[in-house]
Amino acid sequence: MNYFLLTALVLLFASSLCHAREIALTFDDAPTPDSALMTGAERTRKLIDILVKAKVPDTLFFVKADYINKDTQQRLEQYAAAGFHLANHSYSHQSASELGLLDYPADVYKAHLLLKSQKNFLPYHRFPYLHYGKDLAAIIALQQSLTDLGYKDGYVTIDNFDWYISSLLTKAAEDKKTLNYDNARKFYVDTLYESIEFYDAIAKKTLGRSPRHVMLLHENDAAALFVGDLIAHLRAKGWKIITPQKAYEDPIARNFPNTVFHKQGRVAAIANSKGVPESELRHPSENEQYLDQAFAKAGVLVDL
Repeated sequence: MNYFLLTALVLLFASSLCHAREIALTFDDAPTPDSALMTGAERTRKLIDILVKAKVPDTLFFVKADYINKDTQQRLEQYAAAGFHLANHSYSHQSASELGLLDYPADVYKAHLLLKSQKNFLPYHRFPYLHYGKDLAAIIALQQSLTDLGYKDGYVTIDNFDWYISSLLTKAAEDKKTLNYDNARKFYVDTLYESIEFYDAIAKKTLGRSPRHVMLLHENDAAALFVGDLIAHLRAKGWKIITPQKAYEDPIARNFPNTVFHKQGRVAAIANSKGVPESELRHPSENEQYLDQAFAKAGVLVDL
C-alpha cells in the first residue's frame, strides 16, 4: 500500500479514537417514590418505553435499596425484564465522607443483601453525592473495602444537576402551576447537553482523547419526560449511545486518580490530579441559583 495512503488511514483511525463521542446512560436513586407529577409506577413505564423505543442497548439503574418494598420491587423487575441492569447505590444514601470507614461499607453491604439476588444485577457501586471519602486515606480504604465486597467503581464522567431541574418541575406541579412542556424540554436538553460537551472538552484536553463516557442521570420525573429528547439530540450531534459495561472498559476505569476531588466525576478527578483547579472543573449549571434564574428565563412556567 502507498506509504502516504497508509499514513492517512492511520491518522484517520487515530482521530476516530480520539473523538469517539460514545456515552452510556445511568440512572441513580431507583426506584424513586411518587411525586406530584407522576407515580413511581408511571415513571418506570415511561422510562422503559422511552429507552426501548430509542433502542438504548442497556443502562444501569443504581438502586437506593431502602426504597425497595413490595410495590417498588415490581418496578425493579420491570427494568430487568426490559433488559436493563441494576446496581448498588447504597442502602440509606448517606455520604461516605460522613459515615466513615466502618459504617459506609456496612450500609453498602446491607443494600447488597437486597440486591444480589435481583435479576440483572451487576456488582457496580456508586457513591451517593459522588462522595468517595473525607480524605485520600479514607478514599483508598473505602475503595479496598468495596473491592473486597466484589464491587467495581460505578464512576461517572458527565456530572450535572438533572435532579434539581426535576425538583423545579415537581415543585411547580405541587404549587398547581402550569408548565410549558416544550420550553421545559428544551431547557432540560440544552442544559444537560452543555454539561456533556463541557466534560468531553476537559477529557480531550487532559487525556488527549474523548473516552467512553458515563452520564449521571436520576430516575426522576424530568428523565421520564425528556430523556428521549436528550437521546435524539445526542445522536443528532454525532454521539453514540453505548452500554455502561462497554463504557467501563475504557482505560480510565483503571486510572483511579490520586486526589480527594471526585465530586464532578472521573474525568474531572483525573484533570484535578494533574493540577487543574476545582474551579475549572464544574459546569456553571451545577448550581441551584444559576438554574433558578435559567429556569425562569426559559419560560417553563406559564403566566396565566
